[in-house]
Amino acid sequence: MNIQSLILLVPALLYAISVHEFAHGFIAYKLGDPTPRYQGRLTLDPRAHIDPMGALMLLLFRFGWAKPVQVNPLYFKNQKQGMALVALAGPLANFISAYGFLLMISILPPLFPPNVSVVLYQFLILNVQLNLGLAAFNFLPIPPLDGSKIVAWLVPSKYQFSWRRLEMYGPLILLILLITGMVGRLIGPILSVLQRLLFSLPNFR
Repeated sequence: MNIQSLILLVPALLYAISVHEFAHGFIAYKLGDPTPRYQGRLTLDPRAHIDPMGALMLLLFRFGWAKPVQVNPLYFKNQKQGMALVALAGPLANFISAYGFLLMISILPPLFPPNVSVVLYQFLILNVQLNLGLAAFNFLPIPPLDGSKIVAWLVPSKYQFSWRRLEMYGPLILLILLITGMVGRLIGPILSVLQRLLFSLPNFR
């Protein structure tokens, strides 16, 4: 990775992480939980969301994590549904961000001189890729990723106990998948669906 790539990558990563965690906190707050506000998580300031080790992993391997937003489901009228909505908010914010950056690609680069335009185009493309990748990764139904909380909402009551037991092994399963490289194969189909959905939306091309 050269210096230019690093300069482009760091702010893109910081944004993708920050908007993801902000969305979790914002929806939890709107559903009645004041915890994210008390902990200063209702901001896009990356300093409120960065986990140093998770950020380093993202920088080196494109897979990592931020500081999780703490949520108290007791404040929600429907706890399972509330947790699912909070979980969905993070990947959805990244997907919407990817769409926003995709729209910018058609508008901004032509406004600048060629040498600036090329770098800006690379930066916008990088933001699209990172936000889509982070969304796809978090949609995996493996605890503690967001997809697991969405699945927990959909699992019938009679299977909830079994699902809760499986959640205990989620971090270990995720670690094994990351080490073996299998996580990329699992993300592939999700990323493909998100890409098709993204490019089916209206744009300025």
